[in-house]
Amino acid sequence: MGTIDEYLTTLDPADAEVVGHAYDVARRVVPEAEQGLGYGMPALTYKGKSLLSVMRTKHHFGIYPFSARVVEISEDLLEGVDHAKGSIRCAPGSFLSNAALAELVSRRRDEIDG
Repeated sequence: MGTIDEYLTTLDPADAEVVGHAYDVARRVVPEAEQGLGYGMPALTYKGKSLLSVMRTKHHFGIYPFSARVVEISEDLLEGVDHAKGSIRCAPGSFLSNAALAELVSRRRDEIDG
């Protein structure tokens, strides 16, 4: 799979808007993030490490912060949102708020900064 920009062109316009907006929020939190790959998915990278990937699947939007620990410590942001060890799943029409997504990205950035 290619870059985030390339991936967005493969989505329905409404889905591309949701995914693109999520990446815009992440870039505001970590402006030095770059497009790259994480586990073969288009992703933002930071200091050479995967920061965030947002993908449209058949039934949901998947948010991948590339860290089970970040998902675990973000329970406060994910109340009522389907999530597991390393992924967050949002039904169409009920994506994370900008504030929750920004905080999730901030926590991942802080983890990378160590």
